Amino acid sequence: MSTEIYCDIADIKLITKFNKKKIVKGFTTNPSLMRKAGAKNYEAYSKQILKICKRKPISFEVFSDDYFGMEKQALKITKWGKNVYVKIPVINSKGIFMGKIIKYLNNKNIKINITAVYSAKQVNKILKKINKKSKVIISIFAGRAGDVGKNPIPEFKKSLKLAKKYKNVKILWASVREPYNFTEAKKLGCHIITVPPTTIEKIEKFGKTLNQLSIETVKGFLADSKKSNFKI
Repeated sequence: MSTEIYCDIADIKLITKFNKKKIVKGFTTNPSLMRKAGAKNYEAYSKQILKICKRKPISFEVFSDDYFGMEKQALKITKWGKNVYVKIPVINSKGIFMGKIIKYLNNKNIKINITAVYSAKQVNKILKKINKKSKVIISIFAGRAGDVGKNPIPEFKKSLKLAKKYKNVKILWASVREPYNFTEAKKLGCHIITVPPTTIEKIEKFGKTLNQLSIETVKGFLADSKKSNFKI
């Protein structure tokens, strides 16, 4: 099984550029990326993105913090396009598990991307709330776990094992920190990895030998020392 690369971005210019790349199989966004991209009207901006990304899967996140708000936003978001996944946080800001809304949307055959997941325990709770037909992505935040000294790999292994019985469920490696994460995600058998644009460009350059890297590194040091006119 190959691991699909999604591009994690909300900038319209970059979506236009990366939508043309065969290596990019889909897109993920979140409210932080939308704000960074300069979106003022969430719906209007999302629909602008959908004019570019018409076929590849793309996730748009709800930003309400309670069940009824999430339901209202999710039912609107899903109508924006057939390729749209509604992103739902696994818990809200108060730490309450969002199982009720996950179950509701899943039973309505709405494609969902459950985000901000960190543990196999959370994955297990999600799987108990969903059917085996409607499409579900579970986004596990590897990089952010690593940032605080937690090893995300065991959580992925357990989560992938749990999700095996669900052909409608894809496990996604989120919060990438370096291009090598793509190799790690592939080894584990993750279905998807979502990657920032600059990291995708580095992944496209995979294949250099370690000797090539040594030569390039030394050439870089040499060029900089000449530019600085260093003498000893």
